Amino acid sequence: MKILAVGMNYAQHNTELGHKEKNEEPVLFLKPDSSILRNGSPFFLPDFSQNIHYEAEVVVRICRLGRHIAPKFAHRYYDAVTVGIDFTARDLQQRLREKGLPWLLSKGFDASAALGDFIPLADLGNDVQNIDFHLDIDGKTVQHGHTSDMLFKVDEIISYVSKFMTLKIGDLLYTGTPAGVGPVVVNQHLQGYIGDKNVLDFYVR
Repeated sequence: MKILAVGMNYAQHNTELGHKEKNEEPVLFLKPDSSILRNGSPFFLPDFSQNIHYEAEVVVRICRLGRHIAPKFAHRYYDAVTVGIDFTARDLQQRLREKGLPWLLSKGFDASAALGDFIPLADLGNDVQNIDFHLDIDGKTVQHGHTSDMLFKVDEIISYVSKFMTLKIGDLLYTGTPAGVGPVVVNQHLQGYIGDKNVLDFYVR
């Protein structure tokens, strides 16, 4: 099982981080399976960073084996969604970027991929580009997004990725984060929602 993630897929988030360039193709990176943080498990702040940021995202679950998938058939390859958090060691990421190095260590550390409970896409009208989601911290909404605002749509991403690597059953696709990212601190309570349904719930320790 692999975790694929899309960077810079919401325009307002790109603006808040100072990214002015327009990407012609999806910006993709991988997170190892050891980065998964199961729903309800606490997230422990690592000692190698002083600036861990939350990035709430809709996560799509792959349900079929496939490669070289045409965009018009991509919807057949996923069956459920949830909210996840792509935790990022922002200070480490900045140092790596300045040296022209990959993001791996700032994105792929243990427990950096919080994962909520999945909802069958059929329960949401079978339209992955019509999903409203938000993240609350200590009862206050800090991120609110809608999948219709993605720069690269889910089917486009799946088609693009499948040109380079085989998608397997159980693979996860983190589809990018909207504006509102920020640091986490000890004892915060994070809750992720699809619509009004709470699918992700844990504490920072």
